[in-house]
Amino acid sequence: MLSSTRVLRFGETDIHYTLTYAQRKTAAIEVHPDRSVHVKAPEGAEAAAVEAFVRRRAPWILRRQAEFGRYPQEQPPRRYVSGESFVYLGRQYRLKVVEGEREWVKLSRGYLEVTTASKAHTDHVQAQVEGWLRRQARRVFHERIAALLPRFTPLALPEPELVVKPLKTRWGACTHDGTITLNLLLIRMPKAQIDYVIAHELCHLVEHNHGKGFYALLGRVLPDWEVRRRRLNEAERV
Repeated sequence: MLSSTRVLRFGETDIHYTLTYAQRKTAAIEVHPDRSVHVKAPEGAEAAAVEAFVRRRAPWILRRQAEFGRYPQEQPPRRYVSGESFVYLGRQYRLKVVEGEREWVKLSRGYLEVTTASKAHTDHVQAQVEGWLRRQARRVFHERIAALLPRFTPLALPEPELVVKPLKTRWGACTHDGTITLNLLLIRMPKAQIDYVIAHELCHLVEHNHGKGFYALLGRVLPDWEVRRRRLNEAERV
């Protein structure tokens, strides 16, 4: 396969992409999580035809790059000591680590309070915090799914199987068999934005692509979805 680097000027933006010729019948474009663009073209395709194809897809390429740029980026490693900042359901809390016989994690007056046997064992404090966040995420996400399902009447959409785990480039995903995966980091967001992501994935259980039917359904179950999506994209990720 022959590869080369190309640049397409689209409006005021330069789109850099890697072009690879291969044994295939049609051209294809991939935008990766690092926002790099890879174009695959059939062997023998004319350069002008390939460039025209990329130009037609330029708006989509820029949207995908922008989407990847909005997702949570890796943060500096936490030390899990008092004073560190955590965000939960759109509100900021300070970590407060105290020693005690009965280990516990709770929210209290602007603090995420962790009672632990020894403050010096920060790896154990981390396990306590992460376990609490996972439990809260599953509880909240299940509650929001239950609250949204009645909006899908008369489709009789069954409650999906829920998976909660860290995702690098998505807030959520779903499969045709009825499983929804939600990003653990979504628990940082206000419930209005959580509802948008869940509604989006529930719609995909009915409409498996982003066609007109999908957006018509999303608009019916969540009329202000565009506002919620914008606020999700603009939300500070601490």
